Amino acid sequence: MRVLFLTSGHRTPSTRFRILPYIQYLQDHGIHCRVASSFPQKYDYLPWMGFRPSQKLKRLTRWLHLLEAKLRSFDVLYLEREIFDDDSVEMEQRFRECVPKLIYDLDDALFLRRPEKVETLTRMSDLVVAGNPQIATVLADWQNKIHVIPTTPSVSVFKPIPRPSARDVPVIGWIGTSGNVAYLAVVAEALRELSRRCSFELRLIAPDLDALKDIDLAGVQVRHLPWDGDREAIHVADFDIGIMPLFAEQEWDRYKCPTKLTQYMACGLPAVVSPVGFTADVLENEVTGFHASTTEEWVSTLQRLLQSEQLRREMGTKARQRAEQVYSVEANASRLLAAIRNVVSDQ
Repeated sequence: MRVLFLTSGHRTPSTRFRILPYIQYLQDHGIHCRVASSFPQKYDYLPWMGFRPSQKLKRLTRWLHLLEAKLRSFDVLYLEREIFDDDSVEMEQRFRECVPKLIYDLDDALFLRRPEKVETLTRMSDLVVAGNPQIATVLADWQNKIHVIPTTPSVSVFKPIPRPSARDVPVIGWIGTSGNVAYLAVVAEALRELSRRCSFELRLIAPDLDALKDIDLAGVQVRHLPWDGDREAIHVADFDIGIMPLFAEQEWDRYKCPTKLTQYMACGLPAVVSPVGFTADVLENEVTGFHASTTEEWVSTLQRLLQSEQLRREMGTKARQRAEQVYSVEANASRLLAAIRNVVSDQ
């Protein structure tokens, strides 16, 4: 069986967590995988080339991928999100015409920005793989064959590191894209208050922190680690507590896949999160961490964790177990394999 994966690029979170970690498992089980990525990556451009020429190069790359799809006998086209970051569907339709089966993978609320495009892609697919039940519910209006496979890390990559003793200044950590740094505004007031009560370091992993200039973290000890894909897992594992603040009033956030939360869990860390959408389902409140909806809840839950190494260890152990059982590549690889096999056998 031959599967052509159309992906956004190896640095794009959806590719990094929803496609690439599964390739070896699929190949070990008889699936020939060809990963065809956008070049330049879907949301990037080559500075030396310029924006418009980079967009033309992306289209040329996809035309070459289409030629390959026509010349080689693929059984399945596995489409991650969309081919181009715009409203067009013509290229997806061309690919659909030359591959017998289409699996459409969606891990966020693209339907809020491009409803007609997502409806078209969902209807033309033979199976949808949704990143969470909230997304699946929306897409169910257009497709009755939907599998939910969460966006998760590999627990063989993201794993706890030895901790001989508690450090004097615990680390509250956050990881994300540069654009998502703005979410820290949700918890800024709580962090300022917490800094008056406890010693801690706020460690932020992101390509850059330009958006932080608009967020008041006066009095908070902040350390920035530039995102490094090769060291990402080690850097996350070196947190003591993970946080995932969200904007409760934003519809987009109700459909987010809590990738950073599952990274924390895999590393054996307790977390405090905004209980919005699927994030509230993944974190078991008062078991693997805490839900926090108000500044007072953020302060009290983080303070409890900062002041008790034992509580951090107990919750972190349960979080790791939950990741191994449900929220990891290893827990979901067989489900993805079955989905691909089933869509081919379903004539």
